[in-house]
Amino acid sequence: MGTNGPDVAARLAAAPQRGCGVERTLKVLDGKWSTLIIRELLTGAKRFGELRSALGDPSAKTLTERLRMLENQQILTRTVYAEVPPRVVYELTEQGRSLSGILYAMLVWGEEHPLIEECTRPVQPLLTVPRAAHQPLQHGHPGQAADPLVPDGPGPTAPR
Repeated sequence: MGTNGPDVAARLAAAPQRGCGVERTLKVLDGKWSTLIIRELLTGAKRFGELRSALGDPSAKTLTERLRMLENQQILTRTVYAEVPPRVVYELTEQGRSLSGILYAMLVWGEEHPLIEECTRPVQPLLTVPRAAHQPLQHGHPGQAADPLVPDGPGPTAPR
């Protein structure tokens, strides 16, 4: 079975809406940090400080929470060495290493589909409204106040 095509679409469509493999995978890869932690650990075991530096310095609290969650999901192991100071090393389990194909697919997709804000061509507005349309409507006779339900907006003042 390939990665694109009707067989994949049919399998995705046939999956239960609640608790399917996609949903379970998203729970494991919950948020940016979990996915990036796994990416960093695919190259081998790392200590807390090494991970934090490689990830761009997330807060210690956030990184600790994500590491604990991934450990509870059996995606990584945490080994504490009885040294002074104690050395703690994080390493992917076999289950964690099995996510490499998913991360590789994400890498390829991300390289082929740049973010919109990274595009250099200007985005054309869908609808342009003439400036005069933003002016309050004038009702009644000259000298009468504008409609109180239409707020006066910024822009040139229309003659009354």
